[in-house]
Amino acid sequence: MQVTAKAKYIRMSPRKVRLVVNVIRGKTVDEAIDQLKFINKIAVKPIEKLIKSAAASAKHNNEIEQNNLRITEIRVDEGPTLHRWKPRAYGRATPIRKRTSHISLILSEIEETAKKKIKKTKLEAPIKMDKRPTEDEGIEAKKDKKKTEEEKKAKEEKEEPVKKIIDQRAEGRGKHTKIEGKSHKGFMGKIFRRKSG
Repeated sequence: MQVTAKAKYIRMSPRKVRLVVNVIRGKTVDEAIDQLKFINKIAVKPIEKLIKSAAASAKHNNEIEQNNLRITEIRVDEGPTLHRWKPRAYGRATPIRKRTSHISLILSEIEETAKKKIKKTKLEAPIKMDKRPTEDEGIEAKKDKKKTEEEKKAKEEKEEPVKKIIDQRAEGRGKHTKIEGKSHKGFMGKIFRRKSG
């Protein structure tokens, strides 16, 4: 069983990272972590973090212990370079290349552990019915769509008619609506209520 892990866009040149990687290549995970403690390089931090991450995922996903893992492959590739400029004398500018690196790691088991037994569940085939079920057999027969539509229409007819809601705020704005049981209000209502005499 192999476990892979990658660390990308590390702001460090691949040449500097390879100095550390070459020391731990081919060692067990425990030996590599112990060796990294005594190397005085900045590249140690991302490499140690990557190894621990791969070991943790191996334990969580495949139930492989850390002491049973070995570094089979560790590779440092060049990532994209960031181009910057530095001002120099006489109005000149010199380029600065800030390099990045990608680290890829593959861990494998020293001794193969017993693989998990996968429970196989049998899938039952769907039951085929030759005849359409009837109500006599104890299973409710499906009603025709037409009947259900007719029943819905009958229910809608039986329900009370929807009451019309009239907006009282529309009065006096050119929309003189009549409200049942109420007289006109406002200025226009007063004019039409006046008795001529």
